[in-house]
Amino acid sequence: MARHAQCRARTRLSRRSKAVSGLALSTLVGTALWAWPASGDDHSGGTDAKSTTSTTASGPDTPRTPAAAPKTAPNAAPNGPAGRQIPGLSEAARKRIPANSRQVLVVTGKGMDSFESRVVLYTREEGSDDWTPGPVWGAHNAAHGWTDDHRYGDLRSPIGVFSLTDAGGRLAAPEGTRLPYDRNNGFVADGTGVDGEPLAGAFDYVIAINYNREPGTSPMDKQRPWGDAKGGGVWLHVDHDGPTQGCVSLKPAVMRELLRTLDPDLHPVIVMGPANY
Repeated sequence: MARHAQCRARTRLSRRSKAVSGLALSTLVGTALWAWPASGDDHSGGTDAKSTTSTTASGPDTPRTPAAAPKTAPNAAPNGPAGRQIPGLSEAARKRIPANSRQVLVVTGKGMDSFESRVVLYTREEGSDDWTPGPVWGAHNAAHGWTDDHRYGDLRSPIGVFSLTDAGGRLAAPEGTRLPYDRNNGFVADGTGVDGEPLAGAFDYVIAINYNREPGTSPMDKQRPWGDAKGGGVWLHVDHDGPTQGCVSLKPAVMRELLRTLDPDLHPVIVMGPANY
């Protein structure tokens, strides 16, 4: 896999400036010292490697149709006035949550240009309109914040509502993982981040965000339905204590918890953007 993501660091990058040079792997928005991959990915680090294991979740086959564009609204979810709504979202964002989704991971940035965010998993019981929040987790997003028109290399995380169908990582899937999981030695992030922090281990666990990718494939898959210019390889991955190139990063224990909790049968989605998106 050639130069797989925006997170492989060759040249130091300030939080507000462009990278001078480098080559990288793509993930939700990697970290500080990245090199730009020729493939148009938005995460960090990575080398070519053959998949060592593949764990497929039980339940129906994962759909292989291209993910909806960020502005496309799926069927409205049952989270209207009659139910307990997910707070901190605009009405437009709420309406874009699919009606069949019973797990919604909400990533809320501190501001449009901030790389700090908080993450909460909301769930609802079958037949209920009430969303129940889980714990609040701290996270990092892209170094330059957020955008509703993501472009490869802009160091911003894409705003939108995206499905979560596939996972993988350098390490074996935590016991109880339900998403299809590709254990692959190619999930490697090298170099250092914006604050000089090491990137090693950032891709131990990865959950692909279905932004400009083909659902039902490994997170390492290079298909880009909207073209390379729109970036790709936007993931949830292990936090390295610094901003990313477009991904969302969380502590290892949180990533393991998400992998054990997210259930394809509940049609999980991620809603991500600045506060009150």
